[in-house]
Amino acid sequence: MCGSAREEPPKTRNFGIATSFEFRLHPIGPMVTGGLIAYPFSEARDVLRFYRDTTNLLSDEHIVFAGLTHAPDGSGAKLVVIITCHCGSPAEGEAAMRPLKQFGSPVLDALGPLTYCQLNTMLDAGNPKGALNYWKSSFLAQLTDDAIDTMIESFASCPAPMGGLLLEHFHGAATRVGATETAFPHRADGYNLLVLAQWMEAAASDKCVAWARETYAAMEPSFANGRYANYLDDDEAGDSVVAAYGPNYRRLQEIKTKYDPTNFFHINQNIRPSF
Repeated sequence: MCGSAREEPPKTRNFGIATSFEFRLHPIGPMVTGGLIAYPFSEARDVLRFYRDTTNLLSDEHIVFAGLTHAPDGSGAKLVVIITCHCGSPAEGEAAMRPLKQFGSPVLDALGPLTYCQLNTMLDAGNPKGALNYWKSSFLAQLTDDAIDTMIESFASCPAPMGGLLLEHFHGAATRVGATETAFPHRADGYNLLVLAQWMEAAASDKCVAWARETYAAMEPSFANGRYANYLDDDEAGDSVVAAYGPNYRRLQEIKTKYDPTNFFHINQNIRPSF
């Protein structure tokens, strides 16, 4: 999906094919507290600054994303949205939603109790089957006022009717793992920016891809060194895979050299053998 105006098959892994997978489940729900709250695009600067302040105070049970997106009614109206989930008790969730519900003048407030399954499918209609996609992404060094202003300016010219910009906030338990304890090295509190161009008509491909690339380039002064591997693809300049794995890349390359020296598994965000 990322980095190309087409639908793509799943990519193979770097080291082989998984034939079994053990994992530990954590109970959640079935009821959680969350949903989506939307504001006029004219309030985007204030909303994103409020979002930045809000994410500095989150508990482990609470996650908050923000985005610039289009209204789902097909009108083309631009909105700024906050998407959130609190997986603690109903009382804790209600208290966590209160600052969000009291801020600004939302045009839509869909925050409240819902099932975890409802939350997971809440945005499905905005990603229809057959849609063409072009994504670019990077972690931000900080969500500065300049970064917010650049996001707003770039989204104002977005030609993709289902396109948008998404801020994914990371905190809590995921940041209390050492950077070299797993392959994934990005363990600091912060934000990942996703530039998402999505459209249905092939004739719009060139202008939608161009917008994503131009937006990404405009945001580059705000980027950190890290990249998220799932949002990379084969049109990336430089060695983005090294940026995705950071201090773990050399160790992963040694494993690749040992178990797949011919790079048989290469249709992926490829870690190349060292010889």
